[in-house]
Amino acid sequence: MSDADADADARPGRKRQPREQTPVQRALGLLVRREHSRKELTRKLTAKGVEGDAARAAVDKLTEAGWQDDTRFAENLVRMRANTGYGPIHIRAELGTHGLDSSAIAEAMDSYDGDWQENARDLVRRRFGETGPQELAQRRKAADLLARRGFDGDCIRRATRYDPDD
Repeated sequence: MSDADADADARPGRKRQPREQTPVQRALGLLVRREHSRKELTRKLTAKGVEGDAARAAVDKLTEAGWQDDTRFAENLVRMRANTGYGPIHIRAELGTHGLDSSAIAEAMDSYDGDWQENARDLVRRRFGETGPQELAQRRKAADLLARRGFDGDCIRRATRYDPDD
């Protein structure tokens, strides 16, 4: 290698070719951004061109090391969705799409220490003011909103007929 070639390699600003990442490195890169379920992480790896068996092996390795945990993922998702105004029906359905079994979903839902009724009332207050919906049309709109967000009928009735002195 000549001195000119060595100088060219040492020049600042010259871009190096990125090294090919292993499936474990790719999976870890996804996990440091946010939690993922096993199913979601495997799907994302295969979408990036990682072979199915290699993707599953990488996810297994990260699960054993404690980097990926479906229980932690589920509890985090329940908390995040509840804090952004979603109800238990919506959250249960979303957890199901992430490949969690019914016992894991039930555990995650039970781990939530908030009050679904208060969440529904809070959402109605934010949309319709402190006094809540007063007219029938407003109550219907509030009920539709809560139903779309995944709250059950009983919760919807109580939130749309909210009495601040309650």
